[in-house]
Amino acid sequence: MEKEPNYFCIESREETISLLEGCDEQIVHYAFLSINFEKIEHLDRLLGTHSFEDCLFLGCVMTMGLMHRMDEHCLVFPKIPGMDYSAFPRRLYTPEKLYDGYVPGQPETFATCYDTMVYDRYRFRGVMSSNVKITLARSLHDHFITKAMHSFLEGWDERYVVGVMGGHGLLRSDPMYRQIAHISKRLTEEGTLMVSGGGPGAMEATHLGAWMAGRWMEQLDEAVDAMAAAAPSFRDEGWLDSAFAVRERYPQERYASLGVPTWLYGHEPSTPFATHIAKYFTNAIREDEILTIPMGGIIYTPGSAGTMQEIFQDAVQNHYLSLGYGSPMVFLGRDFWTNEMPVYPLLTSLLEAGRYKNLRLALTDSSDEVIRTLRKFRNEKP
Repeated sequence: MEKEPNYFCIESREETISLLEGCDEQIVHYAFLSINFEKIEHLDRLLGTHSFEDCLFLGCVMTMGLMHRMDEHCLVFPKIPGMDYSAFPRRLYTPEKLYDGYVPGQPETFATCYDTMVYDRYRFRGVMSSNVKITLARSLHDHFITKAMHSFLEGWDERYVVGVMGGHGLLRSDPMYRQIAHISKRLTEEGTLMVSGGGPGAMEATHLGAWMAGRWMEQLDEAVDAMAAAAPSFRDEGWLDSAFAVRERYPQERYASLGVPTWLYGHEPSTPFATHIAKYFTNAIREDEILTIPMGGIIYTPGSAGTMQEIFQDAVQNHYLSLGYGSPMVFLGRDFWTNEMPVYPLLTSLLEAGRYKNLRLALTDSSDEVIRTLRKFRNEKP
């Protein structure tokens, strides 16, 4: 079977100009993503005698001169009109992009920020829309968000990518919130990329800890105390303002973390502490990514139905070694996972009976033990 070509992605005006200035006459197997060719100065001169063979033009603004230089194998997929988001995102979202239009101190502006407008239109058009134009745009969007996320992850050793799963309703005043933030801060300072579902509760604690990496632990505690006093729950007015106040007081430019939220749960606001955000329409794709990219292990903190789903989905891919090896499943909260939601005894008994294999299970109340477990696995030879 003939090997399929690999397309080199061009994602900016500068990359486009560099390619046109530096390549041979034939431009073969390139994918141009959301390039407005009409705004490239002296385009006809740059095109010269170039021809395009088997190239992809995705969400681009084309010119006639460019179209005349394309062979029959080129694919042009234009922008999809009528969408309030790009179906061809070139990079991950940031808090600044999602909360564009929101003004701290003016809570009414939350209703008109970018994230809320996309969510409202998503619900208005139908979560399970039958309109092929709408479902196509959403699918393309999620495809390119996945592409952007995996491009971002190329800069990380896979065993230094760790996930945290847990409840969105966890209060900032809960001791578990503080413990998650402490663990995340320490792991981030060791070079770990922390990943979560990108929402409030345990997810926010994960990214707050990563945001505060490189600072004193007392400063993290001050941030937790301030936010808990202002708005313990994401349902409280001031939840978002208090987070932005911490960001302003403690700027972060060195450390990164990755949030992976979904507009399906758009009523749960995305945490502004995640420096990089892969936000999806389709939750099934989002859940799969959350559980496959943290090859360094996943920390399970108290949660409910969503967290339960993630535990057993993670167990399946570890059992079958779907990704080449099994990664640690660390359960934080001994009483919760043994008595309130007795998942840990179930998994261990099934493992002992041979119904599950390749599970690396740990149960603890200790932050130090969580970090030791992940560190030990990270240092093992693949």
